[in-house]
Amino acid sequence: MKTSNIIAAAALSLLAAAGAQAETYDGVHAPVSANSRADVHAQAMVAARSENPYAEAVSSRVTPTMTASTGRTAVRKGAVAAAHSANPYAEGYGQGVAHMTTGTVDRASVRTQARAAARGDQLPL
Repeated sequence: MKTSNIIAAAALSLLAAAGAQAETYDGVHAPVSANSRADVHAQAMVAARSENPYAEAVSSRVTPTMTASTGRTAVRKGAVAAAHSANPYAEGYGQGVAHMTTGTVDRASVRTQARAAARGDQLPL
């Protein structure tokens, strides 16, 4: 038991020593710039006097009026027709009443079979 504790402690100390590697300190780096002081100052003055693209009111300018490709009356007629039509997003839209189709079986034979089924008679299959 003592040996296993010693081995476990040695393994943990090796892991701790491996993880405790520190970075080297190179000191403060000198700033390097390709621009002269006068160029930087001129760019700063232009930036200070120009419009701020990140301001809140930049996009709140008045937009030019747009011309429509269709007339006002045509748009109004389309809106009225859409308002009076069925709602395509309503539940059950398009299910409606099934259209009546003409069948090949005559009405009298269907009535006879229905009466026989109501009485409990066996239907011929």
